Amino acid sequence: MINVIGLGYIGLPTALMLASHGVEVIGTDYNKELVATLNAGRTTFKEDGLDELFQNALDAGIKFSTEYQVTDTYIVSVPTPYDKFSKKVDACYVVAAVKSVMEVCPKGATVVVESTVSPGTIDKFVRPAIEENGFVIGKDINLVHAPERIIPGNMVYELLHNNRTIGADDRAVGEKIKELYMSFCQGEIVVTDIRTAEMTKVVENTFRAVNIAFANELAKICRHDNMDVYEIIRICNMHPRVNILQPGPGVGGHCISVDPWFLVGDYPSLAKVIDESMQTNDGMPDFVLNRIHEIMRENGLKDITRVGLYGLAYKENVDDYRESPTLQLLESQERHLAPGLKTYDPFIKNDIVENQYHDLDAFLAAVDMVVIMVKHNEIKENMDKLAGKVVLDCHNICGLPGVYHL
Repeated sequence: MINVIGLGYIGLPTALMLASHGVEVIGTDYNKELVATLNAGRTTFKEDGLDELFQNALDAGIKFSTEYQVTDTYIVSVPTPYDKFSKKVDACYVVAAVKSVMEVCPKGATVVVESTVSPGTIDKFVRPAIEENGFVIGKDINLVHAPERIIPGNMVYELLHNNRTIGADDRAVGEKIKELYMSFCQGEIVVTDIRTAEMTKVVENTFRAVNIAFANELAKICRHDNMDVYEIIRICNMHPRVNILQPGPGVGGHCISVDPWFLVGDYPSLAKVIDESMQTNDGMPDFVLNRIHEIMRENGLKDITRVGLYGLAYKENVDDYRESPTLQLLESQERHLAPGLKTYDPFIKNDIVENQYHDLDAFLAAVDMVVIMVKHNEIKENMDKLAGKVVLDCHNICGLPGVYHL
């Protein structure tokens, strides 16, 4: 039996995938309401294919509990927040979960940490938490790091098809955990050491963050001299060895917007390019806010409460708003003590900010200017409804004449 600890955006799909492929699974989370929802037969967030996977797992006998189980394998998939000032990872949730596992696990059990951590976190925090409980790692407890590699909006597909990395002290233990993931994973699974597994996951997201920052910086340069950044990128990408990404209003989610800071926090004198790139990405919501004010002045718009931000999620077609650029922009607006902007997102049903709408037509009727912060399919399919509005398109998806861009 596998006990999956943490039933959020990563832990729940992993538990469901294992159960759907013949593995006995009990999912554990401290959140009683979340566990009750799952036991009532309902998922806790929206994701393509998740409901079907959930039903398959229920049919296979998956169970959910707030209690840690006595078993031989644990997968820890809890959040790893970071301190926005020190830029260091906070491993408190991982450590707390591991300590709780130590209270119930038998000798010989294997603890797999799926949570993304900065390089060295397992050596600095997880190993001591195990040893403080009297266990000898490698003898009484086996320790493995298997960082997740999936993205909201495509989780089910990527769980099945993405390559994975297994980091272990003991090669034989790593191969055993590899066999566990091979129960569903069709991608290549590489077995390496724990420190390398930690580093590769963070480096993957850092690579993407740096590339996004280049596109965003290019957008700022082109805006300065009134050039078309999209045309420039299109032409440059005709070169066989060039692949510039598209600029956007910022970077959100709990991977690209967070993981690179782990390296900046751990290597402040060395991670210079990464540091500058992250500051560029983090500065995009303020850049968008400045563009809003410029466009308002150009069009004689004086009431910022008649400006609406389309999209609260951090990316298209998901309900995940962690580190969302829209929320960052609203925080910046609040710091300037300015009146609130209106917002709307078809995927976010609960009120998470003030002046939030839950109907597209009502939202559009309440604003004179629309800022497309997220390129949900809904807005792509309803471009005709933007006619007559001043539009700032942060993703270059709107084909209407007179639209403004970054």
